[in-house]
Amino acid sequence: MGCQDEPLVQKVWELYEQISSLENLKPSKDVNMMFTKLVLTCMPPNPIDVTKLCKKVQEMRSKLIRLCGEAEGHLESHYSTILGSYENPLDHLNIFPYYSNYLKLSLLEFNILSQHYTHVPSKIAFVGSGPLPLTSIVLASKHLTNTTFHNYDIDPLANSQAIGLFSSDSDLSKRFFFHTNDIMNVTNDLKDYEVVFLAALVGMDKEEKVKVVDHLAKYMAPGALLMLRSAHGARAFLYPVLDPRDLRGFEFLSVFHPTDEVINSVVIARKYAMPTHSLEKGLGPIILPNKCAEIQAFNHFNQGNMIEELAIEDKLS
Repeated sequence: MGCQDEPLVQKVWELYEQISSLENLKPSKDVNMMFTKLVLTCMPPNPIDVTKLCKKVQEMRSKLIRLCGEAEGHLESHYSTILGSYENPLDHLNIFPYYSNYLKLSLLEFNILSQHYTHVPSKIAFVGSGPLPLTSIVLASKHLTNTTFHNYDIDPLANSQAIGLFSSDSDLSKRFFFHTNDIMNVTNDLKDYEVVFLAALVGMDKEEKVKVVDHLAKYMAPGALLMLRSAHGARAFLYPVLDPRDLRGFEFLSVFHPTDEVINSVVIARKYAMPTHSLEKGLGPIILPNKCAEIQAFNHFNQGNMIEELAIEDKLS
């Protein structure tokens, strides 16, 4: 068994095998139960460093993250379809079982953004918005009420479902735009955004995510903010991890690691005003999945018990 002898790894491996054996990952009692068990297993603070585990466990983790992404895509699509059947879909967002989590998540991210940006951004991009772009919706309707949101997803069906939610809303229908595009093919348009949000599973592993970040560093406007989600400790079995050292072309500002039910860490960085290195060239296109939501789909988000790590120059050198 090797590094699989660790009790936490054994439990995660058992759950991975059970999830892998499910007929499909569409919302159901069994699917919800399995992912709830997985999140509860990975939630307690744990000093484990997944990058140091053996190759076999690394391969399992990579597959598990992709299963999380697939399940979240099904969950959002399912509820987007239901919401789309209402005359005014955005009046019924609370039917989504974890809507309250997004309210708390968006408030937290708005507060973080406010600490590092001196004025209200007029134009934001959300990369990996999916069929139910709740983060954009909550930010736009409750916190950034005059900001324009450009939502990017590679899946035309996801964007089609999302667009259908806004037609009856006279305000958001004017401030929301949807782009069906691989973000790796978006270049000069990225200069238009003061803030870019990167969904948790845009880039299903570290290598893919670093390529996306390098691309954003090349084309985002100098001084623009990048907000992305990562994971820490055992929670890295659910999400890809991005180290601050991987934010080439950006000034790392801070990372917030949750110590409670919140699964995602939140990383904030600022595009350097001047290039600090030669970015890797010739990066090929990357497939962007629907966001695994922030498996918040299975969490109760609250703003307490957060650890903030401020950027320290010699810490990153």
